[in-house]
Amino acid sequence: MSGTATPVVDTPSRAAPFFLGRQPILDRRDQTVAYELLFRSGRAGCAAVEDGRHATASVIAHAFTELGIEAVLGNCRGFINFDAATLLSGLPEALPPERIVLEILESVEFTPEIVERCEQLHTAGFRIALDDLVTVLPTHEPVMPLVEIIKVDLQQVAADDLPALVAGLRRPGIALLAEKIESQEQARRCSDLGFAYFQGHFFARPAVLEGRAVDPSRVLLLQMTQQVMGGAEIREIEASFKRSAELSYKLMRLVNSAAMGVGNRIESLAHALIMLGERQLSRWLQVLLFAHPGAGTLASPLMNMAASRGKLMELLANEVSTDSRFADRAFMTGILSLLDALLRIPMPEILAQINFSDDVRVALLRREGRLGRLLDIAERLEQGETDGLQDLLTATTMLDAARLPVLQIEAMAWANEMELAQS
Repeated sequence: MSGTATPVVDTPSRAAPFFLGRQPILDRRDQTVAYELLFRSGRAGCAAVEDGRHATASVIAHAFTELGIEAVLGNCRGFINFDAATLLSGLPEALPPERIVLEILESVEFTPEIVERCEQLHTAGFRIALDDLVTVLPTHEPVMPLVEIIKVDLQQVAADDLPALVAGLRRPGIALLAEKIESQEQARRCSDLGFAYFQGHFFARPAVLEGRAVDPSRVLLLQMTQQVMGGAEIREIEASFKRSAELSYKLMRLVNSAAMGVGNRIESLAHALIMLGERQLSRWLQVLLFAHPGAGTLASPLMNMAASRGKLMELLANEVSTDSRFADRAFMTGILSLLDALLRIPMPEILAQINFSDDVRVALLRREGRLGRLLDIAERLEQGETDGLQDLLTATTMLDAARLPVLQIEAMAWANEMELAQS
């Protein structure tokens, strides 16, 4: 059939930057099982990609072919948007079917050609999801036996109409995914209605952990972080680790796993601390604040975001400065920018308890200064927003826009390694 032909696809230039939005998708156990990958144009003032084929080609050419699927997804699946043109192209065949869900946009008309193409891709092992479905039309019926996931946009459905919509969409073998969840109330209601998967700013943004208490182990982590930052002796830090068998085990496992680039067999806590080094130890403790089980089952998306943001800011800092201390402060700024949500404490109160440098303070409070601009860039990249990004890049001297995608993927890969080390 004509749909199996492979047309020429204009993939983006290797020198052109792209901007990745990566939003977690959670299951009913509140575990991150997938990410939806959203690419945006690098042109200033353009927050969306006009050409769907160009966007999907960017995902494949940059994120997977050049940078590696493990760096982007870790152990999770990836949802990628496909319109009619990209579905009929040869782009799906460039992706591993066991890792990718083909998310067919609501604009796609299910012609016989499209249905035949879906059958071919389903036979090849791809999972198929329908995006933003609000009702099952007769034109949908031929493809429904091939569909495994239906996404429901809560912003397009009145709350009173949601139960009837769910009843109309429910089919054997099809799981429902609620997207654009903005509140805990919405999340609970969707769970009660039987949705299998959940996605939205409630899970991806810091508000996810509002109302959660700080457990004693997290207090210990904060104390240990302050010890390291204050230049405490190894024996003092070792004594703190000995107060928690679990943290000691995690430290030994981390160093032995080579996730931090060490890889030597470690025989004692003191040896582990020496081998890891003050700088890496400080980074690990800051990340661990978001990974410790005491944070609750919803900690995983926030932990990954915090680790990725901190690492990205460190990499950005290295692009604009040769001062390693500036890079250290950038990493810390990225991690701590989510700490108010984790601890349920306003940022000014956190800053009053710990003696940070002035540039870290103004960055966290007002997004000002060099660190503030780097933090603003990192936050915009996470959300796939490009409005005003060019102005930030211009204000941050020596920061090359073409380097942003490479640095972002590197940060994600590091965050995934950290997450695996905690599992």
